[in-house]
Amino acid sequence: MNPEIALPILIPLMSGAVSLVFWRSRPMQRLVAVGGTVALLLTSVWLLASVSREGILVMHMGGWPAPFGISLVADLLGAIMVVLTGIIGFAVALYSLATAGRGHEAYGYFPLMHLLLAGVAGAFLTGDIFNLYVWFEVMLVASFALLILGSEKPQMEGAIKYVTLNLLSSVIFLIAVGLLYGMVGTLNMADIARRLVMVEEQDMVDALAMMFMVAFGIKAAAFPLFFWLPASYHTPPVAVSALFAGLLTKVGVYALFRVFTLIFHHSPGYTHEILLWGAGLTMLSGVLGAAAQFEFRRILSFHIVSQIGYMILGLALFTPLAIVGGVFYIIHHIIVKTNLFLVSGIVHRLRGSYQLKRLGGFYRSHPWLALLFLIPALSLAGIPPLSGFFAKFIVIRASIEAEAYGVTTIALLVGLLTLYSMIKIWAEVFWKSVPPEGDVDPYPEVRQRELWLMVAPVVGLALCTLFIGLYPAPIHALAEASAAQLLDPQSYIRAVLGAQVEGGP
Repeated sequence: MNPEIALPILIPLMSGAVSLVFWRSRPMQRLVAVGGTVALLLTSVWLLASVSREGILVMHMGGWPAPFGISLVADLLGAIMVVLTGIIGFAVALYSLATAGRGHEAYGYFPLMHLLLAGVAGAFLTGDIFNLYVWFEVMLVASFALLILGSEKPQMEGAIKYVTLNLLSSVIFLIAVGLLYGMVGTLNMADIARRLVMVEEQDMVDALAMMFMVAFGIKAAAFPLFFWLPASYHTPPVAVSALFAGLLTKVGVYALFRVFTLIFHHSPGYTHEILLWGAGLTMLSGVLGAAAQFEFRRILSFHIVSQIGYMILGLALFTPLAIVGGVFYIIHHIIVKTNLFLVSGIVHRLRGSYQLKRLGGFYRSHPWLALLFLIPALSLAGIPPLSGFFAKFIVIRASIEAEAYGVTTIALLVGLLTLYSMIKIWAEVFWKSVPPEGDVDPYPEVRQRELWLMVAPVVGLALCTLFIGLYPAPIHALAEASAAQLLDPQSYIRAVLGAQVEGGP
């Protein structure tokens, strides 16, 4: 039966429903927010342990066997992503206790947060291509509502760009699903993979692959349709920014990994070559955008784009080492990028601005915050012995072994420019003296309890980064086992379809 597959979806859905029941009780909503995310984290760890021990797990909803019913499937990559969802959900829920205002909570902040987490977990665990679209739409609805909480002008402007590009992605995705169903007569991803090799019109298969690549590329904020992300991620409350930065684009990356290792892996000389060019241009355009910015969250937003390029590079090279590097990079980046946004929120709470020119002096006034910034910042730049060094090392080594010297050069250059951006933030926010216009009292006044609630998840995520950097072997082994499953699509097909694999279509 494998109930641990469904629990990471059911728990946030139930938590959101309970939050709605206690709509007028702020303490209960906060209690459910923390308790629900703790439960999500615990069940996701249970799921990962089960998958590591037993292999790919499948749950057929309603007792209908695949491909006739809807299947939930958990392989190592999906289980890893659900664990990361639990970690980030818990960290952001705890942080939100200090940063979510009464107005935001009154408009459904916590129920929307739970709905978003349910959508993310559902996307990672579904074995049905149409239900992947459904979970994408659940995420889009929840994220759009979170993005416009407060209804300030910058939020609305960012939300328009965000929803326009994401709706375009959804339309392309839905059309591609319809065409794919018309071609193979099934929506189960394992069954699609089995039937697609028998299709004679391989040009049509390649065209469908490009449609899915564009749809998921927009969701992942890959070049060239990435501009919605830096236009929107710096506008909502910082806890929302951190949640988006950690999880939303990674769902698009996950979808690319899933589809282009399971379904469209037959023409890597065509599809993966395009992914390779896209990865290089995504890295370069993101980091150049970050270098030109002087607002804390906008710099971090552009760096989401550049780092997505490294993950796509791992998929594009399509070698065992490259896939290991891509999975390792996803794990590292989700933790580090979320943490950097949370640090920016503490800076804003203490000084009342995200503009670098209005900040300064934190190294002297708050040396502990300077250290908490340096850990994820240097990790993002790939400085040893932090997690980002090993992630970049594996991906770059794989690109050298594949003789992709052009994209290797871009990856190394982007690493240097990432370090430049992090040093710029360090110099402006922490090292320089406080400028006269920034020399103000804390705004708003910070209570000690609220500050501790903001600092605790930052410390926890920093410890995760240090652990991955100092003890990378367990994470590398997990990424290696995940890559082995991804490169053996038959194991996924057998787990989902069972004896039907031998019986033909």
